[in-house]
Amino acid sequence: MAEWLPIAAVSECPPGTSLERVVGERIVALANVDGDWHAIDGLCPHQGGPLGTGKLCGALLTCPWHGWQFDMPSGRHRLSATVNQPRFDVREAEGSVLIRVEGGSPVELPPASPTPSGGTTA
Repeated sequence: MAEWLPIAAVSECPPGTSLERVVGERIVALANVDGDWHAIDGLCPHQGGPLGTGKLCGALLTCPWHGWQFDMPSGRHRLSATVNQPRFDVREAEGSVLIRVEGGSPVELPPASPTPSGGTTA
């Protein structure tokens, strides 16, 4: 059965920032995109860079190692639609950011769907 676990205080990740957390056996990149919370797998698929410690510009998170960029709401790589980071269910409650876990691991959301305009829906 899924449950919600706190992974950060809201104050630890102000709007426009990201951070890294370990949840179970997963590294999670958590980002505050103008007050909206998003979480993706925190290991860059290029060479395992720490995405959560990268720079967030708008909704775009840049890996600090080699500059790969990911859209936080969808988990999609900025240039390659075939590269998608797993996304996780997060919410804010009582000053904490919570992630949904089951069996000790974050629950993955389904992949974002492409929109007719070529963007994505989260």
